[in-house]
Amino acid sequence: MTAPLLVEILTEELPPRALTRLMEAFSRNLFEGLQEKNFLGAGAAPTPYATPRRLAVLITQVHEKQPDRLAERKGPTVAAGMEAAGRPTAALIGFAKSCGVDPAKLGKASGDKGEYFVFRSKQKGEHLKQHLVSIVESALKKLPAPKLMRWGDGEAQFVRPVHGVILLHGKKVVPGTVLGLKSGNKTRGHRFLSKGLITIRRANDYEKILKQSGKVIAAFEERRDEIRKQLQQAAKKKNAWVFVPQEWHAFPVLGKKDSGVITDVGKGPDLGVNILEALPILRNNEEILDEVAALIEWPTVYAGQFEREFLTVPTQCISLSMQKNQKYFVLMSKQAELLPQFLFVSNMKAANPKEIIHGNERVLRARLSDARFFFDQDRKQPLGDRLPRLANVVYHNKLGSQLERVQRMEKLAGKIAQLLKVDRAHAGRAAQLSKADLLTGMVGEFPELQGIMGRYYAMHDREPTVVADAVEQHYWPRTAGGELPKHPVALCVALADKLDTLVGIYGIGLVPTGEKDPFGLRRAALGVVRLLVEKSLPLDVTDLLTLARSQFPNSVISDGVVQDLHVFMLERLKPYLREQGFGADEIEAVVSLTPVRLDQMLPRLQALKTFRALPEGQALAAANKRIRNILRQAGSTPADKVEAALLTEPAEQKLAEAVLTLEAQVAPLFKAGNYAEALKRLAGLRPTVDEFFDKVMVMVDEADVRNNRLALLNRLSNLFLNVADISRLQG
Repeated sequence: MTAPLLVEILTEELPPRALTRLMEAFSRNLFEGLQEKNFLGAGAAPTPYATPRRLAVLITQVHEKQPDRLAERKGPTVAAGMEAAGRPTAALIGFAKSCGVDPAKLGKASGDKGEYFVFRSKQKGEHLKQHLVSIVESALKKLPAPKLMRWGDGEAQFVRPVHGVILLHGKKVVPGTVLGLKSGNKTRGHRFLSKGLITIRRANDYEKILKQSGKVIAAFEERRDEIRKQLQQAAKKKNAWVFVPQEWHAFPVLGKKDSGVITDVGKGPDLGVNILEALPILRNNEEILDEVAALIEWPTVYAGQFEREFLTVPTQCISLSMQKNQKYFVLMSKQAELLPQFLFVSNMKAANPKEIIHGNERVLRARLSDARFFFDQDRKQPLGDRLPRLANVVYHNKLGSQLERVQRMEKLAGKIAQLLKVDRAHAGRAAQLSKADLLTGMVGEFPELQGIMGRYYAMHDREPTVVADAVEQHYWPRTAGGELPKHPVALCVALADKLDTLVGIYGIGLVPTGEKDPFGLRRAALGVVRLLVEKSLPLDVTDLLTLARSQFPNSVISDGVVQDLHVFMLERLKPYLREQGFGADEIEAVVSLTPVRLDQMLPRLQALKTFRALPEGQALAAANKRIRNILRQAGSTPADKVEAALLTEPAEQKLAEAVLTLEAQVAPLFKAGNYAEALKRLAGLRPTVDEFFDKVMVMVDEADVRNNRLALLNRLSNLFLNVADISRLQG
């Protein structure tokens, strides 16, 4: 007989940011534990539940008793179990005795190491009540919870103190003790809106009973959707936008979108502020939606407001005060302007919510007053005047202070600006000011605003706009797919910042290992890759690393850091290129050449993708693979020069002439970066190459002739290596 199984752990408030991870892990662990013990029917499926005070799973098609099964116990091999005369050895006799049977009753089976003896027996299925407690406790121990608590005078440990356990199979309570508590079929609902214990008489009724009698929405997704719906309804009443998931596409000033992720944004019609300033704020609304859903069991959305005078404080400061500290939802107009109103989610549904609303407004007013105080105080001292105090801020004990770092960045940004023919003075000034806002009160309160506040304060100090913008944008991209700096000055400072981090931290031996990357070196490397690739910067990445290396004392940074970081960055490049839609073999064909001009990566790969689609592409890839093998077997490096006098076969003479002609034709194409046209012309070599391999033996006995043919093949191969090692392309 099968029936639904309900397992609920009733607790004190669970950590909200970990709630969904705990829910999914508990459901998965419990399901797998029952599956391993053969308690699941063919259509069994889990439904996870999680609220601030409970983790629960409902699993369908759970057997009350395991099906009977045939058990097999492996014994010694036939060779070890039987003597030559056919009598059982001591090993076989001992095995049979341990199984309680005569050796003649044992069966045989075949395995990797030959035939062996087995004992087969029919085992009767055991009842769920014999195993469920151990399965549940095992599932709980595997939860991703690094810190556990004890409570009362017991020895049980869990993320939070536990007050109840339900083990209900259909209508039957499965007896047992979990975390020191006896199982039952009773739970509790909302702390204030529900009274007393709630009895769950049937496992399938769990969600319905909790909602009706307990005022608790047990399903996390349903609760989040309910909050989203109420937020959108409340915002609509105020003719505003709250920006929770599924609403991006409707906002009138946003550009293209892909699955809810903004991919192309700009200024909307008649906008006084760039919509980019609003995007982080709006995305925070999305993030806190999950967190609020993990804090609330019976959500009700209310609207509050604050004084307009606070809007003189930068939008980001106000929004972070609301979002990060209070978990309030920001409201914006259709012109992406912050409104002096907000939405919040309460765990109480009150007939007269006036006091709830006023209480939240009072708390927010105090927060915004603090933000305004920091903003006013910070502007009393120019950013430039804060620079000497950076000497007291340690960047790293081996790499000096933040002031020393800024001085390195200033020199490096100036040199990069010179290479890119950008205003060197502006790049140097932006690098100078780039870390000064770390000493401001606002960034001390909200570290997320570093760079953002630097721009505001630089504008207040009447610094050039390109300098102020670079102070903010040198941190970009802040995320893997984040926005890149807009102005060339900002590009120079962004490169300087990331290169200094990479060379400094990597150079003192703090190399990322596994998932650990405390200094964000992978993110910095990807940032450099994206800047060079997407902005088409004609810069040699090893030259940039060498420039950054020259800013440090030789005694501090390890030898070979430039070469090591080049390899490290190429490894970051590979997954980035896969996201652009290129195949692994195409990427390997280009990256295996250890390129130093990353701006050429996309044109090379696009040309390669076009080339391999040609009828000649696959044949020439195979021919190049053959050439690489021949050259590898030859051992020594072939000469560059091909002697015409040693070309005796018509087929090799024809190939030499074709190679010489094409070298002259494609050289300017390679120089201009026109890789597609160059490969298209090289594709015309196919019949000549096929004829060469059909009629010419390369590895002949005569050394001069052999070496001359190897030189010809090397010249041919090098033509393709200007784009990629096409021998690495798969069929």
